[in-house]
Order: sequence, then structure tokens, then C-alpha cells
Amino acid sequence: MNSDVFTKADLLRRNGVPEGDLDVWLKEKIVRPAGYTDDKEPLFAADALERIEHVRKLADLGYGLSDIQKIMKKVGLPKDKSGKKGGPEKDPYFTVGHLADRSGVSPRTIKHWEDKGIIEPDMRTEGGFRLYSESYVYLCQLIRDLQLFGYTLDEIKAVSDDVRSLMAMEAGPEAFPKPEVESRLAAMLGQIQSLFEKMKLLREGVDRWEDLLKKKKKDILALKARTQKRPDPPPGESDA
Repeated sequence: MNSDVFTKADLLRRNGVPEGDLDVWLKEKIVRPAGYTDDKEPLFAADALERIEHVRKLADLGYGLSDIQKIMKKVGLPKDKSGKKGGPEKDPYFTVGHLADRSGVSPRTIKHWEDKGIIEPDMRTEGGFRLYSESYVYLCQLIRDLQLFGYTLDEIKAVSDDVRSLMAMEAGPEAFPKPEVESRLAAMLGQIQSLFEKMKLLREGVDRWEDLLKKKKKDILALKARTQKRPDPPPGESDA
């Protein structure tokens, strides 16, 4: 999890720069966000702190915006952590509420999954906002699918742990003893096969219910049509 991310409010609190100055620097693209939440709130990488300090020092020396821009163009701003000048590509990050809207899962459920250790945010701002990348929309839907397949949260947690273990072993298998790798991979293959079997049963059950519901819907529509054709009872008489 990357915690080196800041909201605009975080930057103002950390750097002590007047908000008006920062707004101008953002407008003139002297300072650039690293990404945005899906409601367009800018997010800044840790190198933005150094970048703002660099710009402020130039401003304190009496340089105007146009001069600062010329200096930046000629000399450049401090490099980011990737070694590239300028900010990284702008990717969307979602708050819990926005992730819930996109994935169709309630914020309370997402928080519960976090408490269970099934998922964790990509980032946390200094202000405590939990932020998630676009991939978490799909991940939340997958977790919900496993619940529909009859998996408990503890079982889903085990699947989540296995996925993380697999990623670690793929990144550096030599870091794990050979017997441990073989044992974990065998267990994962067994879980995959078990999921295939549950999915097969689920598909068969869905097919049965679709057939039943189609038949019952047809019967209900036919009975409704027969009922509508019945003559209305004479006034004052009940239709017993």
C-alpha cells in the first residue's frame, strides 16, 4: 500500500503555502496533480512537497510567474521518484463511497472486507481518506460473486491470501523453499477445481429456476387472461 499521497488540503497544511498561490501554480501547471478521485479532487505524490517548496523559493527571490515558468522550462522541476521530470500519469482513485457506487457494493460492506483483511486501499491520505485504484471495482464484484457462490468471508479471505501468495511467488519463486511452493500451488489448484464445481452446480441451478420461472410466468399470464374474460358480477352481488 502506498501512503505517499496527499490531497490539496494536506499540501497546504504541510507547506504553509497560501491557497491562492497554490491555485495559481496549479492553473499555470507549474505544480501538477499525480491523479484524481472520481469527483475530480486532485491528489499529489510526495514529490509535490519538494516541488512546491522549490517554486516558493523562486517566488520569494522575486521571480514572477513567467520567470518561474521559463526557469522550469529550461532547468526543470525536481524529478519524481521514477526519475522522470513532471508528474506521473493521472490515474483515477476512488474514495470508499465512489468505489461503492461503481461496484454496486455498499460502503459498509467494503469497510467490513477491509476489517477482515480481504482488501486494502492502494493509498491513504494524511487526512485519513482511503483511496482505491480502478481495479478495485472489478475486485469488489468478484468478491460479491464468491459470496453468491456460497463462500463465507473466511473462505474468501483464504482465496485473497492465496492470490497475494501467488503474486509473491511469481515475482520471486526462489525466495520460497521448493516444497512450500509445490504445496501452496497444489492447494490453489484444488481450490480452483472446487470453484469450478460450485460454478457448474450454480449454472445448473440457474437453468432449473429459469425453466421453472418461465413456465410459471406463462401459467400466471394465462390465468390472468382467463380472469379478465370473466363477466363482471351484477351490481350488488359479490363475485364468489
